[in-house]
Amino acid sequence: MGISSWEDCHMNYLLRTLVTAASFWVALWILPGMDITSDSGGVSTVETVLGLLIVSVVFGLVNAIVRPIVSLLSLPVTCLTLGLFTLIINAAMLWLTVWITSFLPVHVVIDSFFWTTILAALIIAVVSAIVNRLIGSVTD
Repeated sequence: MGISSWEDCHMNYLLRTLVTAASFWVALWILPGMDITSDSGGVSTVETVLGLLIVSVVFGLVNAIVRPIVSLLSLPVTCLTLGLFTLIINAAMLWLTVWITSFLPVHVVIDSFFWTTILAALIIAVVSAIVNRLIGSVTD
């Protein structure tokens, strides 16, 4: 029973990472101000896939470690704006992820914080929610 639960935990993490990477890819595809670049010049398909996987792992870590603290500290503003400030928090976590991964050879670049980052955060959240809902209904 213990091994099965560990295998389920690892598979769930891997599946969420793939869903987040796919959500990043959709945001890259839709938004002209968001791009994936490489220090070596052109970005191959393998570099793109590995870059998206690394960015999605870092995004997951940022959301697991930093976001709860920021959400707690901004709770009064979030209540005052009836939850709309959560979108700004999501954009800030995305911006932090982009900054952290900018030191890697393959990284995501966003041209402007406000509109591109907010739209990217919205796209990533919506695509992740839809795919997670579909995956959840298939595995149940």
